[in-house]
Amino acid sequence: MFGLTIDKMLLIGVIAVFLLGPDRLPHYAAQLARLVRSLRDMANGAKDRMRDELGPDFDEVDWKKLDPRQYDPRRIIREALTEEPEPKVRPVIESAYARRKRMLAEGAQAPFDDEAT
Repeated sequence: MFGLTIDKMLLIGVIAVFLLGPDRLPHYAAQLARLVRSLRDMANGAKDRMRDELGPDFDEVDWKKLDPRQYDPRRIIREALTEEPEPKVRPVIESAYARRKRMLAEGAQAPFDDEAT
């Protein structure tokens, strides 16, 4: 949970005891508990509302597939601009060096640009 270990939480608790004092600490601990409870209730309410609005399809959704970190902008643009679906197997892209070697091995002339300086 947010990278907090037992040691760090204990250290935060000790610092809170010194800063707040034993008189005000129970009040702030209760406020923190209410905050955590209300945040958990809001998250569960949002999940229940989505389940109500989506119906039985909510349980079938692959949430990892909708993770924004999985999006590749190049793939999204390619899919938007092309009608055909993206191939499942990535095509092998031949480097310019390998293409030049293959062309010379086949006896073809190396590409030459007349307009190059």
